[in-house]
Amino acid sequence: MSRNARELVREAASEDVVVHGAFAAPPRADRVLVIRLGALGDVVRTLPAVSALRRALPGAHVTWLVEPASAGVLAGQPWIDEVLVFPRGELSGALAAGRVVAAGRTLAGFLRALRRPGFDLVLDFHSILKSGLLARASGAPLRVAYAPPFGREGAWLFANRRARMAPARISRFARNLGLVRALGVEAVPDPTPLRVEPAAARAAAEWLPGASPVAIHPGTSPGTPHKRWTADGYGRVAAALAREAGVASVVTFGPDAEERRFAEQVVEASAGAARLAPATASLGELAALLARCRLYLGSDTGPMHVASLVGTPVVQILGPTDPVENAPFPGTPSRTVRVPVACSPCRRGCAAALCMRVVPADAVVAAARELLGAGGGAARRSAP
Repeated sequence: MSRNARELVREAASEDVVVHGAFAAPPRADRVLVIRLGALGDVVRTLPAVSALRRALPGAHVTWLVEPASAGVLAGQPWIDEVLVFPRGELSGALAAGRVVAAGRTLAGFLRALRRPGFDLVLDFHSILKSGLLARASGAPLRVAYAPPFGREGAWLFANRRARMAPARISRFARNLGLVRALGVEAVPDPTPLRVEPAAARAAAEWLPGASPVAIHPGTSPGTPHKRWTADGYGRVAAALAREAGVASVVTFGPDAEERRFAEQVVEASAGAARLAPATASLGELAALLARCRLYLGSDTGPMHVASLVGTPVVQILGPTDPVENAPFPGTPSRTVRVPVACSPCRRGCAAALCMRVVPADAVVAAARELLGAGGGAARRSAP
């Protein structure tokens, strides 16, 4: 981690965010529960805050409550002592099959496991109704959550300390660090908040021997097709980088079959400049693969944030996504390419996705070339 990157991390921790309702002095907490359920991008963007929590409370036992889909990325992270998985699949499967009694038993068993450690403190980074109920069910006497607008669905009603932040439009990284600052501690994240496990790193070295390629991750989750750029656009960028910078590309993809098909379309559109990356069996393997790449290209996805957290410079292609709230980790060089159409940013997206289709390939190539030429030491700013 370069000196410049360390300075960027420290600047992120002291971003101009005002936290109201903070403790005058850190509370005593031997056992801490972190709640951040949900999607991969939201989970990994909480890791810097949890690394700051570990620095502030080095003797505490930290447990992270997460849902199954994102649990794998937490394996081996030094900021966490234990991962507790909410049995979402079991519960929803039993209820869908009409097995109400089985669902009740599963939930009762989970709630016993949740209360057993005797948590002193809960930090509810999710702050929705479900996470608020889980925080209350933990039995912890001190429960810290966001006040509105970051706290939603009445989650703050289950907390007895609510952190109010200003301004209302800040990055997720700054928001999460603000919740740690609400404990009355200094919240400085580790410069490398997502660690790659050694076994995954060895596997990635076998997959990508020799020169480090550019990683292109064109897919998005099945529910957010409006965040995808075009296969032709990615193919043109890969071809330009191979022709002008002599850099090959690999195209990564998730477990969804549609994602793989889209990745294959990008490879075809690149006219030989890109190849399909090996399939990764876990989020840890994906993190290791991205850590070996010299640059990452993609839209607003969990893998984009994984890349920025393992230190791989990022070109972020945005359409409906808010560029402030969803900025990459500030400790890693990045560029954001977007065309600010009248209806962007928005939360729901649309089938037309004009804001993505109008992004010019030349602007993405220029941002990529700038980062490739910066040697990994450039600061974050937006490209036109």
